[in-house]
Amino acid sequence: MDERYYYLIIAVLLILLELVYFKIADKCNIIDKPNLRSSHKTITLRGGGIIFVLGAWLYAAFLGFHYLWFLIGLTLIAGISFVDDIHSVPNKIRLVVQFVAMFMMFYDLGILNKESWWIVIVVMVVCVGIINAYNFMDGINGITGGYSLAVLVPLLYADYCDGFVDTSFIYVTILSVLVFCFFNFRRHARCFAGDVGAIGIAFIIIFLLGRLILLTGDIYYILFLGIYGIDSVLTLVHRIMLHENLGVAHRKHAYQIMSNELRIPQVLVSLIYMGMQLLVSFGLLFIPVAYKWLYFCIVLIILALAYLLFMKKYYHLHREYLERER
Repeated sequence: MDERYYYLIIAVLLILLELVYFKIADKCNIIDKPNLRSSHKTITLRGGGIIFVLGAWLYAAFLGFHYLWFLIGLTLIAGISFVDDIHSVPNKIRLVVQFVAMFMMFYDLGILNKESWWIVIVVMVVCVGIINAYNFMDGINGITGGYSLAVLVPLLYADYCDGFVDTSFIYVTILSVLVFCFFNFRRHARCFAGDVGAIGIAFIIIFLLGRLILLTGDIYYILFLGIYGIDSVLTLVHRIMLHENLGVAHRKHAYQIMSNELRIPQVLVSLIYMGMQLLVSFGLLFIPVAYKWLYFCIVLIILALAYLLFMKKYYHLHREYLERER
């Protein structure tokens, strides 16, 4: 059968599976209730991002089990995240499962060795941190789905140039994200990604980025996560400076202030993040090789300065909001 028909079948199955999940979530009361730190106002189904994991399994079923250990790790990390979406799981348990899943991914990538074990541990800690940061950035309609597309499309182009992974896997992942976006990337979202979705798609993206970096030896491809990276890291530093409990939910990310305090529509904020990341990523892809590291450094400096200037101008609005709520 022509591979294009497989994509059509998978797309139809993804839509049906998402709709079936909505029925289950509604019946089992798997919902997200708004609170003081939420950016939404109405009760919404949680966990719609489970479709990313189901998409990976459909890829394996129709197009082959090429990355079995990665797929097991993805299922494991998404499974504990889904349980956490239903009822809170202790942080220690979640972290243990995340590290086990990351170990499986690293085994699939072929980077586990005794000689550089300490480097592997450091990279593993960084990757687990990236996964959780990706999850923390999931706070408004469209941002997880839109931003993931803005990472996957440049990865697809990079795969066209370097062939670092089975292209069909990227196509199916994009299909699953598009299905999710249909229900989430709108003013009144039908569902949220939940931890299962945000952590699941982050795990997939790290796997793809890992294969690309290992093949090319070029670490600067981490810039494909540059917008999220700057917002996450500098917001974390800001919260540390404020002596906040880092385990407590907050609304201090730049995108949250844009949406909540500046009243910019959530979908527009998501499009801004999506557009900025696409611009940064394709700039990296098309700039001559000799200037890629210079481009990498300049972009990070510009993004960091933009974040600092934005917070200097508008953070007082969030502070005023907190004072009113008290």
